[in-house]
Amino acid sequence: MSLLVVGSIALDTIETPFGKREYILGGSASFISLTSSYFTNDIRMVGIVGYDFPKEELKFFQSKGIDTSGIEISPTLKTFHWYGKYHLDMNTRDSIVTDLNAFEHFDPKIPEKFKDSEYICIGNVDPRIQKSVILQINSPQIIMMDTMNFWIEGKLAELLETLKYATILVINDSEVKLLTNDNNIISGGLKILELGPEILIIKKGEHGAILMTKKDMFSLPAIPLEKIVDPTGAGDTFAGGLMGWLHRTNDYSFENLKIAVVIGTVMASIAVEDYSIDNLRNVDKNLINKRIDKLHKISNFKNIVVE
Repeated sequence: MSLLVVGSIALDTIETPFGKREYILGGSASFISLTSSYFTNDIRMVGIVGYDFPKEELKFFQSKGIDTSGIEISPTLKTFHWYGKYHLDMNTRDSIVTDLNAFEHFDPKIPEKFKDSEYICIGNVDPRIQKSVILQINSPQIIMMDTMNFWIEGKLAELLETLKYATILVINDSEVKLLTNDNNIISGGLKILELGPEILIIKKGEHGAILMTKKDMFSLPAIPLEKIVDPTGAGDTFAGGLMGWLHRTNDYSFENLKIAVVIGTVMASIAVEDYSIDNLRNVDKNLINKRIDKLHKISNFKNIVVE
């Protein structure tokens, strides 16, 4: 049983109140694949990079058991580069530079040996590409996808068509409102569940996440952190932890989905404490378990009956 990850691979320049780092590893496929590798194996990575992409980073992915043979390397174009500058509150940011470079021509052809993948995780890319990937897979069991305001505003028809294929949609709270034209994320979430996905996960940043199906709901806070250095890959790290756990357990009951949300939340809390993937390069399982325990303690209470 294999987990196929498709998305962007980038070299980011990140500026925050704590400093600036240039041309560091980024992109949805990078965060998702690496995070998943701590919980499962047989991860297959598909993306595109330029001739300038560091070979040592490809070797790093491979050292984590990730199959990188689906990564296309352009001989003439540079790697996708995004330069983002975060404000003091770390909740808002400005896009200073977006150079698509090789990523502008990203039209993934899934390798034949990857087409039997049962679990599919597609990062935030053009919904046309997301649908194309899905249709190339023989018999997918779980399809998780992400999207953003750019596609909601610019390619709504294509996005709605692609959502029909999704099992799980991961989206943030503002995007729920934009997609459904509903200022209430709960009623908006229920509307999204009528569009195709069986499972919806609403990311709320520092306020946690909500898991929804048509019948059940689960809300989890974020782990309180004293210092956030770089939140760029938090959402993709969350998705990687979630999908890594689901792939590991091959169980998408609601109770196990709740645990998957816990895993995603824990891994995101680790990622944001340093730039890029630096805090994810060598994660101690003891740290993961300590964070799980901390999250359990701050979100657990004795059931009471008020009379």
